[in-house]
Amino acid sequence: MKILKSIPYDELEIGRTATFSKTLTEEDLVLFARTSGDVNPVHLDEEFAKGTPFKTRIAHGMWSAGLISAALATVLPGPGTIYLGQNLSFRRPVLLGDALTVKLTVSGKQDEKKWVTIDTEVFNQDDKLVVKGDATVMAPAKSGEVTAPDLPKVTVG
Repeated sequence: MKILKSIPYDELEIGRTATFSKTLTEEDLVLFARTSGDVNPVHLDEEFAKGTPFKTRIAHGMWSAGLISAALATVLPGPGTIYLGQNLSFRRPVLLGDALTVKLTVSGKQDEKKWVTIDTEVFNQDDKLVVKGDATVMAPAKSGEVTAPDLPKVTVG
């Protein structure tokens, strides 16, 4: 059982950081293709991908961006966060088996709207930057704790 904690707007300070990590699996890649409808063969067909500049399959860029969403929703500011916007720059490919770490840094606060700007960076296991950007969120109004729901098992086939 994992407990998720909310950090309210009033407790967020400029410079505060947090991280979130996940390794890309075949299941992640296929499920993302299935749910998004993005079946570009560069993600799913090794023979096709050999003819690309990457010479192998790569993850969908938005899969990496999805990790930023997960980090905002579960770590900083946490449950109750409303995602308002995101600027992204994809810097290098993500390959199967890559272990990604999202680093979030609070960079601004808009008191009149209670919005927070957060610098978002995603690094691979070699500490190479794969995604860079910034997000705007509405942080939770109060602190709290919730239990993360269990996800159902899904068979990829």
